[in-house]
Amino acid sequence: MNVIFLTVSRIRSIRNRGIYTDLMRKFRDEGHHVYIVAPVERQFGLSTDLKCEDGVHILNVKTLNVQKTNVVEKGIGTLLLETQFKKAIKKYLGHISFDLILYSTPPITLNNVIRYLKDKNPQAITYLLLKDIFPQNAVDLGMFSEKSLFYKMFRRKEVQLYKKSDYIGCMSPANVDFVLKHNPFISKEKVELAPNSLELVVKEEPCNCEAIRLKYKLPQDKPIFIYGGNLGKPQGIDFLIQCLEANKDRTDCHFLIVGNGTEYKKIESWYKQTKPKSVSLYARLSKEDYDLLVQSCDVGLIFLDHRFLIPNFPSRLLSYLEYKMPIIAATDIHSDMGRIAERNGFGYWCESKKTEDFTACINRILEQPDKIKTMGECGFQYLLDNYQVKHTYQAIIQHFKC
Repeated sequence: MNVIFLTVSRIRSIRNRGIYTDLMRKFRDEGHHVYIVAPVERQFGLSTDLKCEDGVHILNVKTLNVQKTNVVEKGIGTLLLETQFKKAIKKYLGHISFDLILYSTPPITLNNVIRYLKDKNPQAITYLLLKDIFPQNAVDLGMFSEKSLFYKMFRRKEVQLYKKSDYIGCMSPANVDFVLKHNPFISKEKVELAPNSLELVVKEEPCNCEAIRLKYKLPQDKPIFIYGGNLGKPQGIDFLIQCLEANKDRTDCHFLIVGNGTEYKKIESWYKQTKPKSVSLYARLSKEDYDLLVQSCDVGLIFLDHRFLIPNFPSRLLSYLEYKMPIIAATDIHSDMGRIAERNGFGYWCESKKTEDFTACINRILEQPDKIKTMGECGFQYLLDNYQVKHTYQAIIQHFKC
């Protein structure tokens, strides 16, 4: 088949690891012709271009900055994406007939592009990979109200996107339930589980954890709890800081924060002022360096703002499970990640409201150090059974086996 995938994620190389590049390589390896359309933001100083790498075509479309930028540029840039993508697709890919039109949220503003592709390819299946439920998540975080014009405009686009999609793939069972409950016009037959997933990489050599810890000035003789990824409003950075503050003088473990985002300066300011003994902070690393660093740690941390009414499912879970690490998830009560972890023996959960609850999870881990390895093995097995790229691929491709 000819497959086109629309995303706002930065994809310059199909060789990089990630939930989308892994999935696209899977489609390629199964014999399909893959075309990716992704932005190349103005900050990189590059023009729109189409290239073929390892059998995958990547159309990078020049856009405004749409990630990790100020709200104004992100908003304008997101609205312009639709026109920019459509123009580039017409110019570079207009002669190709597609069988599968695949796209992810965010954003929800590619309706006209999807309509153009569907009108041109009426036989094609449209499939939404739902990674973000907007505008409800913005309402949850107090960015605007359900009575605002912003909400009404974006909600209308969200409904249109759902209606244009033949199938909607969700990250978790709670996601499926939420979409159906809050969008009664959607048939339950078109909403299904298509989880975040990865392609497992066979390690030629084991990670030299001692050397990695030495490189990043981390203690050799203590369990290390790592939080890696975006540091933005959805992660509830104020609560993360409160948890670090409550545990900053511990001598029985160490905390490592790695990432960047709109709230990075806030945690950096706390770190510089407090100089905590049991906490290390690093800005975002390359994927290769980050993966090595994760392997040298013991427990993965996940944080989500307690105000969320939508069930999020952060993809950073995959790295933790891949490297056989148990997790502690401090989230809202609607996310099912924590429940899944506890039910399957690879982690603990607490609501992201009280620091003492988070500390209790830390203590539970430290009180049973022998179980860290066992819990990590349980998590890895759960990954093998549920979150390999083949699972997401099969969820999508089954609709062509009639």
